[in-house]
Amino acid sequence: MANEKILVVDDDKNICELLRLYLVKEGYNVTMVHDGNAALTEFDKLHPDLVLLDVMMPVMDGWEVCRKIRAKDNTPIIMLTAKGETYDKVLGLELGADDYIVKPFDAKEVTARIKAVLRRSTKEEDNKGVYDFDNLHLDMNRYELKVKGKVVEAPPKELELLACLAGHPNRVYTRDQLLDEVWGFEYYGDSRTIDVHVKRLREKLEGASDKWNLKTVWGVGYKFEVRE
Repeated sequence: MANEKILVVDDDKNICELLRLYLVKEGYNVTMVHDGNAALTEFDKLHPDLVLLDVMMPVMDGWEVCRKIRAKDNTPIIMLTAKGETYDKVLGLELGADDYIVKPFDAKEVTARIKAVLRRSTKEEDNKGVYDFDNLHLDMNRYELKVKGKVVEAPPKELELLACLAGHPNRVYTRDQLLDEVWGFEYYGDSRTIDVHVKRLREKLEGASDKWNLKTVWGVGYKFEVRE
């Protein structure tokens, strides 16, 4: 174990302590805070390797904390919440969360998810690249997307999804394959999150070029189609 630093953010101190016990046993260094403002302050001081982030908290909710972290950093985030509706899951993932776990949860499952997300994060560091097509430039070293020469803001997961598809032009991916490739874990939820991410990407890429597009392969999934 590499003694990665985990920031646990939850207003329920019993949950924090339970997670701390399990994570310390796994060899992680754990810091706990109990509201959103404290989370951001500690994040800047600690520079953690991963954040376990509750959604419903006083002062500032987890969605806003996730939003603020993602505005400046790509540190992996796993959301913890009692909310289990698909909408809430999709929102958390759209904001850039890497995983989403619904309470009550098994602490062993949480540690397994942490390991999977950290593995995926390390793999991404090793495999970032630059993708250039007509009027499209995607630099995963900087997590930067340019369309017709102009920088277009997009959450990390949208960029990673685009990199996955554009990195293998004309290859068809099923939704499950994309979840596995981009999120890097077995996603316990609705694969609709892929449809949402593709829809948002299309809005950002609309009219950029007639030489490529994000194409729906009906009954299968999606591909980044490049025309000759």
